[in-house]
Amino acid sequence: MITLCGFSLSNYYNKVKLALLEKGIPFQEELVMTKSKEEAVLSCTPLGKIPFIRTDKGALCESQAIMEYLESAYPQPALVPADAFAAAKVRELITFIELHLELVARDLYGQAFFGGTCSDADKERVRKQLDKTIPAFKRLAKFSPYIAGDSFTMADCAAWVSLPLVAMATKAVLGEDLLTAHGVDWKGYTKLIGERPAAQKITADRKADQERMART
Repeated sequence: MITLCGFSLSNYYNKVKLALLEKGIPFQEELVMTKSKEEAVLSCTPLGKIPFIRTDKGALCESQAIMEYLESAYPQPALVPADAFAAAKVRELITFIELHLELVARDLYGQAFFGGTCSDADKERVRKQLDKTIPAFKRLAKFSPYIAGDSFTMADCAAWVSLPLVAMATKAVLGEDLLTAHGVDWKGYTKLIGERPAAQKITADRKADQERMART
């Protein structure tokens, strides 16, 4: 059985968990915090990043590599179109979401979510970059109703967990939800995905973990 390692507050953990649930793949979860120095963790994920998975063939890290493995090993139900070009467009969207939106906005997370501070220079740099990349993303995203078209794909696994973070972080630190400002209806979209049973389970698990952490 696959063991998904990490924690439920991580968007990349939940990206993989959503795919596992949508595909109906049996799995168990193991709590592992990021940046662990334990050899048992580093032997699976050398940078101490989460998520990673343990399988009967060995361990695998990096969320997109895990997603590709799941799609190959458990092809049904498919989270990537059969058509080669349509499949490439799904992966293109994932790259845009994670590299050009989420990774850029991540520089704001310390202030937005963890009580840190961002310099004015960092704020200006992030705003300038997102003002460029969000319109580019908008050109690619379909939202009809799913992000790549009329079918749920692994691009939705990436978008549903990351777009709200981009919006919330920019609102909290820059004073403006840049996704909404550029005409991206992320709220309507995430509500749609959030109605899926797999997404509801992830939301419930994350809330329960947050409540447990608050009590400790």
